[in-house]
Amino acid sequence: MTNQNVVISDTQSGFSMEIVVNICEPALFPQAVPKPLAAPSGGSGGGPPIIWTKSSVKKLETSGRINSWIESMRASSPTRRSSSSENEEINKSWMLHHPSALKMFEEIINISKGKQIVMFLDYDGTLSPIVEDPDRAFISYEMREAVKDVAHHFPTAIVTGRCRAKVFDFVKLSELYYAGSHGMDIKGPTKGHNYRKGNQAVLCQPAREFLPMIDEVYKTLLEKTKSIPGANVENNKFCLSVHFRCVEEKRWAELAEQVKTVIKDYPKLKLTQGRKVLEIRPTIKWDKGNALEFLLESLGYANSNDVLPVYIGDDRTDEDAFKVLRKKGQGFGILVSKVPKETNASYTLQEPSEVMCFLKRLVEWKKSSLRRY
Repeated sequence: MTNQNVVISDTQSGFSMEIVVNICEPALFPQAVPKPLAAPSGGSGGGPPIIWTKSSVKKLETSGRINSWIESMRASSPTRRSSSSENEEINKSWMLHHPSALKMFEEIINISKGKQIVMFLDYDGTLSPIVEDPDRAFISYEMREAVKDVAHHFPTAIVTGRCRAKVFDFVKLSELYYAGSHGMDIKGPTKGHNYRKGNQAVLCQPAREFLPMIDEVYKTLLEKTKSIPGANVENNKFCLSVHFRCVEEKRWAELAEQVKTVIKDYPKLKLTQGRKVLEIRPTIKWDKGNALEFLLESLGYANSNDVLPVYIGDDRTDEDAFKVLRKKGQGFGILVSKVPKETNASYTLQEPSEVMCFLKRLVEWKKSSLRRY
């Protein structure tokens, strides 16, 4: 394992401190272990050596880790902008490698010829706009109709970090597949074009044993975070979301520490991040990419070359599905974003309104192709 020594100096006191940083640790949990160094002899910084107690070492470790959390939280929620000229160059380069799915629509149609399109859609930021109150992330009537039309022509699934039941209450379309809690709670259609006789209602719940633990942590987090204005803990059944969109940035460190304090007692849970949200999930190997593969297999397309999966999403958790499609070399991801991001998606759309336009064009193309035959 490789360590890197970093020396931090206090220019006022003249003291120095060496920190050994384990560069193999994940960025979210950097390991900082201080080595006691004597103060330099002579000059204004002279004095007795610094003695590091266990409590001071612990305080430094906690401070370093929380600062790293904050940087990660900022990175997942970009608000800072470069100069306009620099932005323009970055955007041009990014769009060259991730062109608009609307501008490249004909290319996409050519790729899909002779193949069955299967649609996978994230919810927040994709079908509905990002809002401050997650309980008010309503889908518009027009978007619902667009999704309904898509589901009439293609097998369609909503894959979300939200609780499956809550997303269904938003969408209210029984002809869709719903994969909630990052794919840990999957249910098939109960009517419509996608419904198949004998189809089980609940297809997959790989994290069912974690339900009591998730519920316990949820109650603890509610109590721990209630003193932080704007913090919102959402129970998504098989995972938890701690929203910090409405929390002042100066209190992010406090919120991160509260979450860390709770989950440290639950080694079977892990912490991930999305857009202004900290997410707590079971440590099992299951994500939106696994959900995509499971649904393709359920539809009978596991080893088929005649299928074209299309996944549209806006969050870093959707990257798990983008990676699966890129690795398979089959189908493609579409990232919903107005700003350049590192992604495994092939195309981009800027916002939910463009997602709706893309879905409508897809339906129109399908209808026109059916009329020709």
